Amino acid sequence: MKNLLILDDDKPWLTRLSTVFEKRGYTVTPCSSLQEAIDALSKGVFDYAVFDLRLENGTSLQIIDYARKTSPHIKLVILTGYGNFATAVAAIKQGAVNYLAKPADIDEIEAALLGQAPNPVMPQENLLSANRVKWEYIQRVLTASNQNISEAARRLKMHRRTLQRILAKHAPRG
Repeated sequence: MKNLLILDDDKPWLTRLSTVFEKRGYTVTPCSSLQEAIDALSKGVFDYAVFDLRLENGTSLQIIDYARKTSPHIKLVILTGYGNFATAVAAIKQGAVNYLAKPADIDEIEAALLGQAPNPVMPQENLLSANRVKWEYIQRVLTASNQNISEAARRLKMHRRTLQRILAKHAPRG
């Protein structure tokens, strides 16, 4: 079987992915929120899943473990337009088979699901700047805090507003 769960809050992209994968022979269950995905996972077993990382109501990292419990053999790919090292590592550690940056080609997504893609993209071998290392550390702490700004600020020993200002900026290069 080729049961596929797609979780993305971008409705046009969700519709496009669903349509293309249905044409390729997959039975697709499209979901636009974490709750819809949890409901779908509780009702059936899936062979594959494509999750957008950032959603309006949280991140898909919150349900990777649940997906693996309800569908033990699921092959899960994370898509994101906001890629960073901390979330890539977290997704792979939780059981995602690959982590792709948007805009990802449909063929790339399918290759990742089927295990035909190159290994998950990992950071460059080059040394990172001090600002980039700081940014990555903040992202890792934020991920460990389940995206709770107040909790992350406490763990980082900084004021919540300071953390919000830092997060509002774009990630530093290299």
